[in-house]
Order: sequence, then C-alpha cells, then structure tokens
Amino acid sequence: MFSKDRDLVVHEPGLMRDVGWAGQRRLSVIGGISGTQLTIETGSFVDAGIEAGHAVLFDGITLEVVSVDSATTATVSLMRADALGAAVPPIEADTRTVVVHDFSAQRSIVHRQVLTMLGIDAQGEHVFGIDETMITNTGALNRLETLGTLHLIYAGASAPSRANDRFEQRAELYRQRYQRERESVVAMIDTDGDGIAEVTRRPNAFVLARG
Repeated sequence: MFSKDRDLVVHEPGLMRDVGWAGQRRLSVIGGISGTQLTIETGSFVDAGIEAGHAVLFDGITLEVVSVDSATTATVSLMRADALGAAVPPIEADTRTVVVHDFSAQRSIVHRQVLTMLGIDAQGEHVFGIDETMITNTGALNRLETLGTLHLIYAGASAPSRANDRFEQRAELYRQRYQRERESVVAMIDTDGDGIAEVTRRPNAFVLARG
C-alpha cells in the first residue's frame, strides 16, 4: 500500500483516540518509554503484527512506530513531518497503557480503488501491460490513499446507528479532499524497466476496454 497508519494521524491527529474502535485493535498492554524505546510488560509486538508505520496510543498520546526491535521493544517517536527523519523522543514514563489500533483493512480497500482507477490490477496481474510495481512515484499517491482512507473511516464511524454529526462532517470533508486530490495527482509509470517513466496515468477516470 502507498500509505501507513502514521500518515493517517499526520492528517488527523485525534484519529486513534476518537475512532480507534473503528479499526482493529492489535495490542492493549502496559509499558514504559525511555528515550525512544517503548518496552511492553506483556504481549508481543511481533505476534500482534506491529511494524514501522503503525501508530501507538501511549497513555492517550499518539506516537509512531519507527521500528520493531524485538517482541517486547520498539523504537517510537512523536509524529514526524518526514517519515525518514530522526526519531523524536516522547516524555519518559513507566507503567502506562499501550494500545495499537490498525486501519490496514480500510487502507487496503482504498488502495485497490486507486489502482483500479489507474487501470492497474490490485492482485499484481498485468492489465493493459501495467502493474503496480511499475509506478515510480508512489509517494505522490500516498496523500490520495490517505485522504480516501480517512473518508472511509469517518463514513463508517458516522453510520446512522452511531448518530455522530461530527464524524459525518469529517467524512464529507475527506470525501471532498479525496476528490480534489484525484483531479490533480499523476502516477508515473515505467513500462520497460529502465527506471524512467514513459507513461502517466490520472486516477480521475476509469479505463474501459472491449471484452
């Protein structure tokens, strides 16, 4: 996928606190932080499928996972402007709640949608001679996938049975931003494997072909 959960939090800092329940809870334990190292007392980051790019709620504060170093330790950081930048140490503390929610299911839905709009099959098969590995500027599609995922999350959170107008407003905001991003982003595609993009595709129209 082009985006990670930390990208969602960059756009929506309160996401994990407000609607973490709309995702999948991978971990809920007790742990502490020293410097940039988060250590949990029970459970396993590895068994829970936690990896770089996940977001952690540490005593209600959202941090990003920089790396998982062992079953019980991970390097974490305050949210960084650049995902490749140096980790920023949060406040040190012991015996606090550590919760990890995951929105990979929602990101996967939007990822497939974006690929389909580009005329690319999400299963890796060639469609019109192009597959996902040929995209050279995946970073440009990160924002598109992130905005679409946030729309999907808040749309689900604002279902009639939950009756939350604030979530409905957020869903509409991200629907509009997703639409605008679709109209401007361009995917660069290298069709012959030389590292240079020869084809451009815009995800604002579906590609049709005769059967």
